[in-house]
Amino acid sequence: MSVPKESREAVKRTTIILDDDERKYIDSLIREGREPGIKPLISKMLDIYRSMSVYDWRFPGEYYVGVSRVAFVNVEFINTLLQYVPQGKWHEVGQKMGEAARISMEATLNLETTKREKWDDVFKRLRVQGFGDFYPKDKYFLVKAPFINSAEVLGGFLETLLNVKLEVRTSSAPFVFAIVEAETAVKGEEEKQ
Repeated sequence: MSVPKESREAVKRTTIILDDDERKYIDSLIREGREPGIKPLISKMLDIYRSMSVYDWRFPGEYYVGVSRVAFVNVEFINTLLQYVPQGKWHEVGQKMGEAARISMEATLNLETTKREKWDDVFKRLRVQGFGDFYPKDKYFLVKAPFINSAEVLGGFLETLLNVKLEVRTSSAPFVFAIVEAETAVKGEEEKQ
């Protein structure tokens, strides 16, 4: 039985020659259950390559996504920096970070962060960059595994990035934020005055 020509052309195969150490490492990931197989691993690597613009990186240690330089830093580093920022400024610091992220995403990725229909793309981007896992539902955001350990900083970041007003519902991770409707936000400001 022969395979129709159309079927043969639809499947493209690529051979990758791996060093013994590379193959042993991949096999150990699969054996330990950390990866389901070599094809899903390669697919995940290509997704990261595309979404992080790895093709723009200059090695070693100089990484760019568009015009923005990125760095791999540990959570302790971020927490140490925050310890030296007065707590009353945390929300404002988050807003400034959100503004920088919004400008970067819009300028380099053509991703309009303030449009709700683009939020899935924004959250995917934040996830790849290590900001955490974002689960929007109705007028709430659940943020699991955030590397920013402060609800005030992360809330300010998301408010400016997405152009929404948020209310912190849980002050420790996983964070829950509620989107405050524009009318409610205006009424709250009027009551304060």
